[in-house]
Amino acid sequence: MAIFKKKGASSAGEQGNNPDPAMFAGASIWEKLEKERKAARSHIIFFAILFAVLFGWMCFYFTQTAIEDRVELFDNDYNHRDELLATRNRRGGIYASDSETLLASTRTDVDEEGNVVQIRSYPFGSMYAHVVGYAQLGGSGLEEHFKYELLHSDLPLSEKVRYDNQEEPEDKLYPGNNLITTLDPDIQEACYEAMGNYEGAVIVTEVKTGRILAMVSKPDYDPNYIEEEWEKLLEDNESGTLLNRVTQGLYPPGSTFKIVDCIDLLQEDPAAMENYSFKCTGVFEQGGESIHCYEYEVHGEVGLEESFAHSCNASFANIGVNMISADTMSATLKSLLFNSKLPYDLPYIRSAVNMPNTLSTEGIMQMAIGQGTTSMTPLHLNMITSAVANGGVLMKPHLVDELHDAKGRTLKVYGNEQYGALMSEDVASKMVQMMRAVVTEGTANSLSGREYEPCGKTGSAEFDNNKSSHAWFTGFAPASDPQISVTVLIEGKGMGSSYAVPVAGRIFDAYFD
Repeated sequence: MAIFKKKGASSAGEQGNNPDPAMFAGASIWEKLEKERKAARSHIIFFAILFAVLFGWMCFYFTQTAIEDRVELFDNDYNHRDELLATRNRRGGIYASDSETLLASTRTDVDEEGNVVQIRSYPFGSMYAHVVGYAQLGGSGLEEHFKYELLHSDLPLSEKVRYDNQEEPEDKLYPGNNLITTLDPDIQEACYEAMGNYEGAVIVTEVKTGRILAMVSKPDYDPNYIEEEWEKLLEDNESGTLLNRVTQGLYPPGSTFKIVDCIDLLQEDPAAMENYSFKCTGVFEQGGESIHCYEYEVHGEVGLEESFAHSCNASFANIGVNMISADTMSATLKSLLFNSKLPYDLPYIRSAVNMPNTLSTEGIMQMAIGQGTTSMTPLHLNMITSAVANGGVLMKPHLVDELHDAKGRTLKVYGNEQYGALMSEDVASKMVQMMRAVVTEGTANSLSGREYEPCGKTGSAEFDNNKSSHAWFTGFAPASDPQISVTVLIEGKGMGSSYAVPVAGRIFDAYFD
């Protein structure tokens, strides 16, 4: 029997053996789509994890920044949190090193609108003006630098409840934290009184700790009346009353720079104390340039110690030009922190000097006697002096010992911190010997005879074409075991031996008597 079928048709068996190509095409599309979906899921998961990690890192970064840089963020001009804190906390007090003498405090009042007003008080008036500063009008000094600490209250919550339950608005303020400074009231008063009506600066530090015992800048102002006198003080461009001359006043160092010359020479030639010799005729000439000693005084045959003790300009001009190299002097200047950041936390101005390899013969002569373009702050000179007294090692100068809460509990101890060696111990020892000779037989001999054996270096630094000069003294005592370092600058008064040395003498006496 014949079986007929339509053209193009096939049996089931034939279909099984010969699959439809369209079926393969459909399967291929589904497999491709599935692969694409898997790839998309992988990409989504990858980017989700990536963004999660980035977000987590960003959160960590902002949290870390908020913690580590909280003071900087708090002090930012765009951050008004200090104003908000002042409505909740009463600004803490600032105390002298004895933890009893109050240098700045806050009393409260209520204005006509019922708002609590904080009024800052400074019991000693102008005596601590520049170092403690003022809290109003943006602030200055310790008041500005430690604003974060003073405006915060770290009393336990259990103790803050007592203030929350007070009825009067001014009694509800939490008492802020208190600063215990390194300032010694007796030494600060001695410096202030010794300066009298002179304009200038004084800084006294502990050699072995870096604690600043006193800081005085004149002319001064009374921070109790800073708001009333503000416009007048700003208009007074000549006196610069608001300027802290200790940290922000730049002056030619004059003959005190001979300390730097000797440090470099002794590092280059350790035997210079024994071998150096110069015949002073009152004038030194070389390369068509000349330097003369004060009033052309003839010192005769002098060694290094005699040159230093009598501040012989001719001898040091010779040392600058002929005895020290530009490269080693440049290295010494850098190690002594010229043109560099100083290890000091409050605002200051960097000292400046042109490196020897950029100077002419005349420029080197001028630099060797502390003239020309060289300029220093009293703070910087005191650091170098302290390092000499401390065997070459500089301790970081600081103004605060501890931070306390309102109950007197210690929150933070700032401690003494070593910066590092500015010179070798051998060089420092020889510098002590030479600075002692300045007192026993040289330009600071008015300090001789004291039992505490002071050491130092005087300077008279010309600053204009009329030969006007600033008076300098920087030194320490006792020679055998230095305790304090004293640096004095008196503006426009002339010789350091006549003006700065007597001021330093009164300060040394106040400390050791």
